[in-house]
Amino acid sequence: MPEFVRLNIWHMSTATYQSTGFGIPRLRVMRVITRMNIGGPAVQVSALMRGLDSERFDHRLIAGLVGAGEADYLDQRAPDLPVQRLDGLGRAVRPTDDVRCLLELTAAMRRFRPHIVHTHTAKAGALGRAAAVLARVPSRVHTFHGHLLHGYFSPAKTRVVVQAERGLAALSDKLVAVGSRVRDDLVAAGIGKANQFTVVPPGTRLATAPEPAEARRLLGLPQGCPVVAYVGRITGIKRPDRFLAVAREVRHAVPGVHFVVCGSGDFQPDPEAVAELGDSLHLLGWRADVETVYAAADLVLLTSDNEGMPVSLIEAGLAGLPAVATNVGSVAEVVQDGTTGLLAGLSSGELARHTVTLLRDGELRREMGTQAWTFTTQRFGEERLVADTQALYTSIAVARGWWPAPRSKGEHC
Repeated sequence: MPEFVRLNIWHMSTATYQSTGFGIPRLRVMRVITRMNIGGPAVQVSALMRGLDSERFDHRLIAGLVGAGEADYLDQRAPDLPVQRLDGLGRAVRPTDDVRCLLELTAAMRRFRPHIVHTHTAKAGALGRAAAVLARVPSRVHTFHGHLLHGYFSPAKTRVVVQAERGLAALSDKLVAVGSRVRDDLVAAGIGKANQFTVVPPGTRLATAPEPAEARRLLGLPQGCPVVAYVGRITGIKRPDRFLAVAREVRHAVPGVHFVVCGSGDFQPDPEAVAELGDSLHLLGWRADVETVYAAADLVLLTSDNEGMPVSLIEAGLAGLPAVATNVGSVAEVVQDGTTGLLAGLSSGELARHTVTLLRDGELRREMGTQAWTFTTQRFGEERLVADTQALYTSIAVARGWWPAPRSKGEHC
């Protein structure tokens, strides 16, 4: 087909394509993530890989291997999702492996020839965007599922990270933040410009859960007692030590309470603190049926020093549970303080008081749970995540001339 004919077709309206039998070119998207461990980024990536319109998008997923003590999201929840694994893309920083990984990513991009490379999480964001530059990929997008500005590194190392992210932002056409607070923190740190950012909150869904009594039987929990749940990685930034401190205080005020921890990680809690809670603490490890954990619980507790927008709190809302959480990152965009849960500072005492308040007031707890379900269902569904992402890709395709601009209502050929 002559080039001028092809270009004319690309600039025809979608309606014209459908009526004439022509189709707009499928947009090739390569998605790169450091690893698909159980957590918010893997949930989002999985939803996008499944949900994007296959008639409009041809996409590939490249991921590294999960680390020791982490559960593989693909193995446990999405074994049918196609993925290309790269050993060197894992979380650990090893210069020789990282260079090899950069070359492998570049080669993969040259083979696939994506219109867009979309990276997720820090290491994949660095290697993926660098490879996209080397492979001359036209458009580069990165999603910040949180940030590393607080609580991860020493001040000196944080400054290095900030400088690196500033340079990478300059290589990016679009930056995506999971929440307004995450975006504002990054812009304040000089990472990207405000007009580069699009806020795309997470979206997810829960599988059908068993009845609460059955859920407790499956988890080995007693019936009729209050249950507080934590779901997520057990790592330093999540402050499992603070969770245990809150649990001890709550147990003194509500003696029959039980605590469920669904997750694993690299943090080893104080054995004495664990022993003090005795059989009221249930360490479940990772479970694929996370909906069972929520069904067995009365509320969810989050004690982190830093967060992006925690998918565990979204899942809790979808399960009709209120949350008690530290007011960090974009948590306040998920938990409406006083309406769908209670927010606190970093004090274990304040978190414990909020937890006791909800455990003692069943009517308030149920009302907040109902409000949480309504709010999260409307704002954080998978369909909305996919629609927002497709709109972002469409805006890039239109700006680049790959797709025609949408016609306004009433506009005729």
